[in-house]
Amino acid sequence: MCTLKEALNELENVDNTTKNKVENELVSMGASVVPSLVDKLQVVRGIKRGVVAMTLIRIGDASVECLKQAAKDNADFKWVAEYLIREIKGSKAA
Repeated sequence: MCTLKEALNELENVDNTTKNKVENELVSMGASVVPSLVDKLQVVRGIKRGVVAMTLIRIGDASVECLKQAAKDNADFKWVAEYLIREIKGSKAA
């Protein structure tokens, strides 16, 4: 298994198979990487951002509190955090 940084670096020039492999690796890291993923989500763009967002959704409830805190700390990130929380919890969340 690779580190979070190594996994994100793999996303520089990837095809869908590699993208899916990296996302699965990140999900397998579990809740311990959620704070780092939320931090990364606020700065990465493109494919990396999509993979990080989907990873947080797939990790699920363990992502929610960290996303809520990031939304409080970064007003520009609030809509992203609320969207991901809705995806995790269903339409009644936020």
